[in-house]
Amino acid sequence: MGPGFIAKDLTIVNSAGPSEHQAVALRIGADRSVIYRCSIQGYQDTLYTHSNRQFYRDNDIYGTVDFIFGNSAVVIQNCNIYVRKPNSNQKNTITAQGRKDPNQNTGISIHNCKITPSSDFFPVRHNIPTYLGRPCRHEYGVVELLTSNFRGDIFEAHDDLFSSSITYSLTIVILFSQVLKCEYAVRGEIVTHAQRLQQELQEAPGSHPFDEILYCNIGNPQSLGQKPITFFREVLALCDHPSLLDRDEIHALFSSDSVQRAQQILDQIPGRATGAYSHSQGIKGLRDTIAAGIAARDGFPASGDDIFVTDGASPGVHMMMQLLIRSEKDGILCPIPQYPLYSASIALHGGSLVPYFLDEATGWGLEISDVKKQLEDARSKGLTVRAIVVINPGNPTGQVLAEDNQRAIVEFCKKEGLVLLADEVYQENIYVKDKRFHSFKKIARSMGYGENDISLVSFQSVSKGYHGECGKRGGYLEVTGFSADVREQIYKVASVNLCSNITGQILASLVLNPPKVGDESYELYKAERDGILSSLARRAKTLEDAFNSLEGVTCNNAEGAMYLFPRLRLPQKAVKAAEAVKVSPDALYAHRLLDATGIVVVPGSGFGQVGFCVFI
Repeated sequence: MGPGFIAKDLTIVNSAGPSEHQAVALRIGADRSVIYRCSIQGYQDTLYTHSNRQFYRDNDIYGTVDFIFGNSAVVIQNCNIYVRKPNSNQKNTITAQGRKDPNQNTGISIHNCKITPSSDFFPVRHNIPTYLGRPCRHEYGVVELLTSNFRGDIFEAHDDLFSSSITYSLTIVILFSQVLKCEYAVRGEIVTHAQRLQQELQEAPGSHPFDEILYCNIGNPQSLGQKPITFFREVLALCDHPSLLDRDEIHALFSSDSVQRAQQILDQIPGRATGAYSHSQGIKGLRDTIAAGIAARDGFPASGDDIFVTDGASPGVHMMMQLLIRSEKDGILCPIPQYPLYSASIALHGGSLVPYFLDEATGWGLEISDVKKQLEDARSKGLTVRAIVVINPGNPTGQVLAEDNQRAIVEFCKKEGLVLLADEVYQENIYVKDKRFHSFKKIARSMGYGENDISLVSFQSVSKGYHGECGKRGGYLEVTGFSADVREQIYKVASVNLCSNITGQILASLVLNPPKVGDESYELYKAERDGILSSLARRAKTLEDAFNSLEGVTCNNAEGAMYLFPRLRLPQKAVKAAEAVKVSPDALYAHRLLDATGIVVVPGSGFGQVGFCVFI
């Protein structure tokens, strides 16, 4: 290999395995070499970065002992580093850097990579020590781990990250340590393993006892065949390709109200182009449309100035956590079980999650007395609790709060001076006749609390409801009850991201202002909407009944949202099997369910739940 060597889209395997003393799969010594989108597979000494300058990007690297080693100046960026199961008498060491002299300009820089156990190592990862690295034959080894993420529990079989008694000989630089505390169960290890199985099925059909992977880990309706709402997509198509509006055949292809709506929206967009930047809060006319929809829903005024349109609800949650959390001494009250976006964002921004517990025995009820107790306990530990998260309808639990319960929460926030973070993205997903959605803003206003009496942030998304437009990334937060100086800071944070995508902004306005009675699209829109919601309700009831008919399984009534949260009573033998490999029993169950059926579920422990629950 000469200078400037490039390898792209290759699979490089040393298949001898550890029992055959397998060693190097790839050795690179060429200066300015680039390895891109390759899979480098081995066990011990997989990748030998021998010398000179090297760059690795978007690769998968597999190994056990010293499997990234050498004395080059190497950058490994955006790669997946998989720790495999070694021989029984071995321990895993990811890196072994061989700098001979402290003045050498060599070292291993691992940037924006994921370090995770492979599927064979995952069940035994707590029993076999894994180390980030050690010096290789000399005492000046340097490894930098920059803004990378790894499963924190991969190193739990020992107390040290470094396999060396010479503690100064290996330099590990870890930036943004909050990332290491951040876990997002609905896209966690089970899903990563499922993606590996899916790739194996594509490469070798029939290699598993199932033909496809069924992802039940997250609400993603259109990936499972749900059709988009015709009116919404017609308006989006015309806004993205406005020259269609000038064609003679336009009214034969599109409904008259979609044509009219697209023209109105384009008139509000700078340059009439969906590829243009907008105001950082979102296009003013679209925000006014959203506010009008909120006012019609609640019966109380709403202002477009209070609306911040975002790329789905998740960026809005992160934005508020960034504003609320100053240090680990700031706490956020959060329901357990909870959608792990909240625990992840609290950890990511350096705060402390203060749990309050939903009662499974009462249909996941929220007891305000328990919330008060958790608040007092947190304050006694020196935490400043700044906000409470309430998810209604519940995710992952599916309950719909009663109005009396909501009033008690509003009174609690007012008395304790807490910001109320209301996750209301499933407000249209209610499946029982005796329950209705009421926004927290409506509840607060009906109690007589005005604009300045309570700080409230409401989150909504186009990803849920009947629309299910997850990939379009549209959502908004309505911010009320904050002083002008705080509002200025909220806008500052929003402006750092310039603006949300225009397609998502348009969709958010359409969801809040769909076709009305008398519009050409209304009958089709109503049929599509009602058909989707009734289908979701039927499926929720079918699954609920099926779970409750199984031995050792119970499942609460699915009142709303898109999920069921059944409890499994696992036999003691299964519990002991999980303990033997140091995983929670529900995680072991979910892993084995995936391996046997191809069905992806999430362990209840990923939502903070105690006991053996599975999220579907």
